[in-house]
Amino acid sequence: MELNALRAALRGISVCRELTDQPLFAGIRELLDALHEKNGEEALECYASRFYVLRADGYEGIGDWLWDQLRYTENSYSRLIDRGGSDPALENAARRDIDTLVLLAQTDCDRFIDAMKPLLGNEFAPVLAGLPRWRAAAPFDFDSVTRFYRDHGAGQFARYRAFLWEDGQLVPVADPDCPKPEDLLGYEHQRGMVERNTRLMLAGRQANNVLLFGDGGTGKSATVKSMLYLPGMEDLRLIEVEKENLTGMPDLIRSLAGRRQKFILFIDDLAFDQDDRTYSSMKTILEGTLEKRPANMCVCATSNRRHLVRQTFADRAGDEVDTFETISEKTALAERFGLRVPYLTMNKADYLALVDHLAAQAGVSMDRSDLHAQAMTWEIRHAGRTPRVARQFVASLS
Repeated sequence: MELNALRAALRGISVCRELTDQPLFAGIRELLDALHEKNGEEALECYASRFYVLRADGYEGIGDWLWDQLRYTENSYSRLIDRGGSDPALENAARRDIDTLVLLAQTDCDRFIDAMKPLLGNEFAPVLAGLPRWRAAAPFDFDSVTRFYRDHGAGQFARYRAFLWEDGQLVPVADPDCPKPEDLLGYEHQRGMVERNTRLMLAGRQANNVLLFGDGGTGKSATVKSMLYLPGMEDLRLIEVEKENLTGMPDLIRSLAGRRQKFILFIDDLAFDQDDRTYSSMKTILEGTLEKRPANMCVCATSNRRHLVRQTFADRAGDEVDTFETISEKTALAERFGLRVPYLTMNKADYLALVDHLAAQAGVSMDRSDLHAQAMTWEIRHAGRTPRVARQFVASLS
């Protein structure tokens, strides 16, 4: 395709408009505009800056950059495929856009440089001869883009598996701190309950909201996070929500409906004080409103408190007519979780077996009776026979 024809085709991008707002894409259009207007120095400046931007972002060519943008930037066509819809007009427009982007990616740099030569004086000849080139290739076509949308969706949910919900925005976590299932020891029954519930959701069935409650250090949070790395959970996404951001969760839930991915909304260390304004938000999230809760999400919360609401003796001696009814209403929040999983401290035998296992992994060489005696002394000083305490003890030996 001639450069002027390519310039005109890029002006007609209609479905992938998000790309046209990116600085690199805008610079390519400025380069083509400068060549069209016979402005050689402006064209040279645009060319050099495009090479700089490509390399600064870690790309060898425009095609590599476009492939990332097409996969990880949502557009109306990607959303259509993600939801399994059909729209021939939209499909034809997307095909035309992607075919144009393929032509752009395949345009050799010498085409741009040769077009600049007659527009610049002889003093620019050494500059043009020494200009760096980017790779001219298109690692995609319309079929491969469509296949990617069908298999993985598009946008940030195709690129990342874990997110933070902060101030009404999803913040991707590129390297989440999630334990592998093989790193977790003990509490197999509890983890199995959470896994079975999660697999129900992955299968497209309605899953329960889950409350994991009990002693600290028993692995409640690790259980939820480990779901990401179980076999068959490739479509699972984890979104961690701080309690302060609960009021914005209905908007988040609404935005997740209809997507191919399944979502765990993870609330860690959940507890409410009296008159806590976020209490009613949590109640609404669990009970729902007139809007039907999407089948592709569930809430998983952890808490050291079985009933979630902190109580004081002053609460019991309040001046309400029916104090018991008020307390019951507040403590009933936990009952709105369809699945409640207790995590209690380990018995002595399980605790010492875990210590033996971790010590062997760490290469600790010690008489078994001495190891157990020190482990029990450590446990007394660190309040509880839990996996966290066992790991801390073995780390102290290592």
